[in-house]
Amino acid sequence: MEKPNKHILVCTSCRLNGVQKGACFSKNAVEIVDSFLTAIEDEGLSDEVMVSNTGCFNMCTQGPIAVVYPDNIWYGHVTPEVAERIVKEHILEGKVVDEFVIEED
Repeated sequence: MEKPNKHILVCTSCRLNGVQKGACFSKNAVEIVDSFLTAIEDEGLSDEVMVSNTGCFNMCTQGPIAVVYPDNIWYGHVTPEVAERIVKEHILEGKVVDEFVIEED
């Protein structure tokens, strides 16, 4: 893959020691990563969109968290269904899924 147009970062509570045990992990974040990957593949976007799991974003009460770059849109309370909406609405149609956006304080 060359440099992607979009990069989706999903907190899976990954720790440097490789142990996943945080808030997002306990809320099925690994399944959410899989949902993003499946939706991206189903839409034929595998060459344009990259998905990566990350460590903690320190916003555990709003997790699972997904961030879309370079748009700098942070989504909270992401589920597999929300991941599919983000791919269809945000990535494909260019419309932010407002109801899940984490607003700045």
